[in-house]
Amino acid sequence: MLLVLITAIGVGGATVIGSLIGFLFGKIPHKYNDAILGFAAGVMLAAAVMGLILPSVEMGGKYGIWITALGIFCGAGFLNIMDKVTPHLHHLSGVDAEKHEHNESLNKILLFVFAIAIHNLPEGLAAGVGFGTENIGNAITVAIGIALQNIPEGMVIISPMILAGVSKKRALLIGSATGLVEVVGTFIGYFASSVSGQILPFALAFAGGTMLYIISDEMIPDTHSHGYERMATYSLLVGFVVMLIMDTYIG
Repeated sequence: MLLVLITAIGVGGATVIGSLIGFLFGKIPHKYNDAILGFAAGVMLAAAVMGLILPSVEMGGKYGIWITALGIFCGAGFLNIMDKVTPHLHHLSGVDAEKHEHNESLNKILLFVFAIAIHNLPEGLAAGVGFGTENIGNAITVAIGIALQNIPEGMVIISPMILAGVSKKRALLIGSATGLVEVVGTFIGYFASSVSGQILPFALAFAGGTMLYIISDEMIPDTHSHGYERMATYSLLVGFVVMLIMDTYIG
């Protein structure tokens, strides 16, 4: 339980760290932001596959592959629905539409923050569900992957709020608060998987599906829309290999 608590604070705290970096340095150049986000995408991809999806198949028994497939699509479908009822990250972050940043209303910024919080919930679930298995190494791998992804995410949410007229201190506070959602999600995922081991294979696959959706729908398009896609691609590969090495020695 102590390890789960540390993980919850870690994944949530990574968003706070990212927000603090954004607060201190202001606008991060696309070149570096895309490289960091590409690395984070590779880390999350490895964590989703090795820490969630493959264990789901192994634990599912005779019908493990079908349970896993269903869980992946349910997880992706859940975030797809969330994207339809909340504003899309690309449209409101100010990263892809710089010339419109100064026209962002406070209401849109608040909706943007809500969208980030919605995206953070399944990430927290993914971190917590992993600890329902006996393989703590996989759980740690997933948690590290999510935490590394949260740092650049925390960085990019500060700038649009400041440009919309929100004070720097308030922007830092709001950005940091989105990390609390992951703390809550981590505990929900842990307790849900602990209550019934029968739902664990599906829960792991569901969490993996949400991570795959975020990588494909949010992170990769973001890193390939500013002219630095080659750097972002190699950064993704580096992130994937780093997690592969970590999984070999930790798992």
